[in-house]
Amino acid sequence: MNEKKSNWLNQALSARGVRSVVTAVLGFLILFVVFAVASPSFRSGNNIQNLLRQIAPTLIIGIGQGYVLITGNIDLSIGSVVGMSCMTAGTLMTNGIHPVVACLLTILLALLVGFVNGTLVAKMKLPSFIATLGTMTLARGLAQLVNNNHNTDFIGDNAQTFRDLFYYGGFAKLYSAVWIAVILWVVFNFLLSKTRTGRHIYAVGSNLDAARLSGINEYRTILITYLVSALCACVTGLILLASAGMGTMDAGGTYEMYAVAACVIGGISTLGGTGILAGVIAGAGIWGILQNGLQFVGAPVALRNIIIGIIVILAVMMDVVARSSRKKVKKA
Repeated sequence: MNEKKSNWLNQALSARGVRSVVTAVLGFLILFVVFAVASPSFRSGNNIQNLLRQIAPTLIIGIGQGYVLITGNIDLSIGSVVGMSCMTAGTLMTNGIHPVVACLLTILLALLVGFVNGTLVAKMKLPSFIATLGTMTLARGLAQLVNNNHNTDFIGDNAQTFRDLFYYGGFAKLYSAVWIAVILWVVFNFLLSKTRTGRHIYAVGSNLDAARLSGINEYRTILITYLVSALCACVTGLILLASAGMGTMDAGGTYEMYAVAACVIGGISTLGGTGILAGVIAGAGIWGILQNGLQFVGAPVALRNIIIGIIVILAVMMDVVARSSRKKVKKA
């Protein structure tokens, strides 16, 4: 009986990315206990709610980046699309455009960037690092251009419903930003784990040549991942706009790093083909808890950035070592 249980456990852990998710969850729980003991204020109800709301944007952009990373690519434009979306929607609202129309137009613009990214990478065969580095600069330029190189004014009382829907409102003691993250995760996790499109995404990331021989449409598959990434970045930009009540040109700065960190810490490989979106929850949680917890214990911002940077590097190194070990075992 014990042998059967052991075999079942090994099979469960060997499933795609599950072992990394378990490790990340354990890391999250350990960090939570450490900060809760170090600072009683950390475990207060108000801070837990704020912590979840702080994690939500990282989780959302992590979902989009996760899709792209699983195909073996990367999206460096994600932070700039956040800023572009924040500024575009804010500018439209301050010029009298209804928030619903402003949001729809902003989503279309973000999806256009995603379309350009997917086309450059999958059709034009540009390295994803170079292609999205270019669109990163382009999107940030649009964020600065849309309101003549100025932050927007306050979006006004007419947009209060928008602000409540994306940030300040709540249900069942959870802020609306958290609910948005949950809904997006459920939808995109289903798409990735239960549909043919999801299987194609993993196939492209695992072995592109084999995927082509199997008849998988490389362009369509990669394009979908960049559209998902752009949509998630846009939603994050709208959340930042609702939070601040104004569009800021530097919104989303370094968010591409947040997205990659959430994915890598959660077990999604930067080399493609491995990882599940459950890991992004744990990765975003660790990222958020480090930011929040280190602040509560009085750690300076510089130290926080150093610690998080070291964790990201170690996570990538562990992934590379694990992949190398598996290749050696297969060859043997």
